[in-house]
Amino acid sequence: MAASPRFYLDENVQLAIAEQLRRRNIEVVTVRELELLSDSDPNHLQRATTMGYVLCTHDTDYVQLAAAGMEHAGIVIGQPEKHWIGDWVKGLELIHAFYTAEEMLNRVEYL
Repeated sequence: MAASPRFYLDENVQLAIAEQLRRRNIEVVTVRELELLSDSDPNHLQRATTMGYVLCTHDTDYVQLAAAGMEHAGIVIGQPEKHWIGDWVKGLELIHAFYTAEEMLNRVEYL
């Protein structure tokens, strides 16, 4: 069976999302847990990729990095004024259920 995506939440994504995903047995790590607040976007994207995690964010800078050719394990982007905790949890739950980690490579998904 192919591996399911795992998620790396940047500092702009609410911690409650990580808590809800863990209740659903979905692997997730947050920038806060890694004690890497204020690190640069390229570093976060590279770290998430090295770890094999899909980066989740509200920050469009990551999409620009991907468009410029930076390899990544996947990016999920939402809009803070439109996507609440439940939207994130449902969206990531669907991605986890329907995509493999391999299918998420270099893929950008919008909530």
